[in-house]
Amino acid sequence: MAKKIKQIAIYGKGGIGKSTTTSNISAALAVAGYKVMQVGCDPKSDSTNTLRGGTYIPTVLDTLQDRSSVKLSEIVFEGFHGVYCVEAGGPAPGVGCAGRGIISAVQTLKNLKVYDDLDLDIVIYDVLGDVVCGGFAVPIREGIAEHVFTVSSADFMAIYAANNLFKGIKKYSNSRGALLGGVIANSISAPYAKQIVDDFASRTKTQVVGYVPRSVTVTQSELQGKTTIEAFPDSPQAQVYKQLAAKIAAHEVSATPSPLEIEELRSWAAQWADNLVALETGEVRSAAQSI
Repeated sequence: MAKKIKQIAIYGKGGIGKSTTTSNISAALAVAGYKVMQVGCDPKSDSTNTLRGGTYIPTVLDTLQDRSSVKLSEIVFEGFHGVYCVEAGGPAPGVGCAGRGIISAVQTLKNLKVYDDLDLDIVIYDVLGDVVCGGFAVPIREGIAEHVFTVSSADFMAIYAANNLFKGIKKYSNSRGALLGGVIANSISAPYAKQIVDDFASRTKTQVVGYVPRSVTVTQSELQGKTTIEAFPDSPQAQVYKQLAAKIAAHEVSATPSPLEIEELRSWAAQWADNLVALETGEVRSAAQSI
């Protein structure tokens, strides 16, 4: 019997640090002994850059442009510590559906029997989470990914995008779609930021699986074209990623979230805005006291 491959999808709005987080998780899992594949599902095609010394790789969509089939070696490239890297790709700006690359990549990988032939333990789909259109929803809708995690900071637009993702997960949950594993809280430095993400997770009936602080170590690593796991393996930031990777590797039970309606989300955000003002002026000792 073929072994069960753990397939997860990590979503997050553009610029939130989703690909940085995903690549460090992949690198940490590889160092821990897992056979990992990371599939970049963003039209920018830069998900796997720091796993390959800052270099870009040919995308599935570009490789298929003038032909109907490809070889595994033309779309799957080895990166740091043996992580297999794939970039779905996307159309030229302003032309076509940005989600088409994901659809093409998933189907091509299936046709080539990549998942079986490479004897993978974990496949991670790094997916743009600003919109959950037909293409971007493929890992959820088709049940390709068993578990979904979202990267979010305490900023409202990041939480707004996460809440929209929760709506997509809930929609497809009754048709064997992927379920939510939890929130990865990124760029968490101030105590109130942790409180905001914790409160959002509680209200949407999910969990925070890890807190990733803002760190100059990440910037230094990426300027070298590397993950923090590779560039600064003994740093406190690398330890954060390793602990997060271990939690994700051990995660087994996901659930359907309870997303907030837009009016609820706006009201919740307004309450936090008032409380942060009160916190700054010293009117309350903790921003969470009156939420």
